[in-house]
Amino acid sequence: MVVVGIGADGMAGLSPASTAELRRATVVFGSGRQLDMLDSSIGAQRRQWPSPLLDALPTMFDGLGIVHVIASGDPMLHGIGATLIRVFGTDAVRVLPHVSSVTLACARLGWPAHETEVISLVTADPVTAVRRGGQAVVLSRDAGTPAALARLLTESGRGDSEFTVLENLGGADERITRSTAGTFCTRVGDLNVIAVRYLPDVRRAHALPDESFAHDGQITKQSIRAVTLATLGPRPGELLWDVGSGSGSVAVEWCRSSPGCRAVSFERDADRRNRIAMNARAFGVRIDVRSAAPEPFGDVAPPAAVFVGGGVTQPGLIEACVDRLPRQGRLVVNAVTVESEAALAQWYAQKGGELRRFQHYQGGPVGGFTAWRPALPVTQWAWVKP
Repeated sequence: MVVVGIGADGMAGLSPASTAELRRATVVFGSGRQLDMLDSSIGAQRRQWPSPLLDALPTMFDGLGIVHVIASGDPMLHGIGATLIRVFGTDAVRVLPHVSSVTLACARLGWPAHETEVISLVTADPVTAVRRGGQAVVLSRDAGTPAALARLLTESGRGDSEFTVLENLGGADERITRSTAGTFCTRVGDLNVIAVRYLPDVRRAHALPDESFAHDGQITKQSIRAVTLATLGPRPGELLWDVGSGSGSVAVEWCRSSPGCRAVSFERDADRRNRIAMNARAFGVRIDVRSAAPEPFGDVAPPAAVFVGGGVTQPGLIEACVDRLPRQGRLVVNAVTVESEAALAQWYAQKGGELRRFQHYQGGPVGGFTAWRPALPVTQWAWVKP
């Protein structure tokens, strides 16, 4: 199988090797727009991708011999090339890339590519392109994506972000529209990417201050959140269950920690569920907000890790978390009451793991002097399922 990248300039922009491949093809797969770019020198049978595509892929090419695929730009950058290799293997797929829309956008704007994040909204929710600083090239799903992203940035206090929409990059009808997110109101075509410099730039690494989150006081405090995340140990692409989520601060930090991390928050209080969703939108992270655990556990994908920040003494809750964890899954439970500490002591005696207690103090004025004021001590049980 040979995958050939093509730009908005069509066959005129192809390398000799890519042109030769297409001219010897017997069947070419691609989208309707990409297939229409092929001129009369390409005698191959042209077939559009079916929808849905992924389910059909494993047997789609049976009996066809050498198959050619036409794809936009660099097929390995959020493109069909990576999907085909994942399904058929590296040895079965050869890729001839074109210049990507990301490279062209960086060239037009003078942005160093290695300093620019790439975000795809082709299948993702636009909220996942919200950031608190830096710059990114955002791959659009369609003509409505720029307006949707501009609205989200404005609603999250980032209306001053530099917002550039680049249409038909590399084509004869290329167009670049510059504005801010708050003033963007231009009609654009389906073939576009968005370059955003997020302002104000208030990026900060872990752990975030408590005031960064909308909350009602039910929040894992900054210092405890830091040690909790260290114990949870997020890895790229993993799913967290945040049980008794409160403000969702641990879920947000988990999702920010590594590429592809996502979370499911379980919270019984409706107002808190709304705050969790608000915090997820503010940080552009993927959090699925559910009602109280453990009832919704049955229809949620198994987690790599579970954090329990509330409801420790609820009958059956810890048991349900333990049951749903896969092998080598991590469970971290925090407790502040005598009753919940007693429950953790029982689980530690039964399962092992690690039992810790954290106590921290904050300096504050007492008359003309300074004294230490203690926060509630937090007991933590951490366990890995064998």
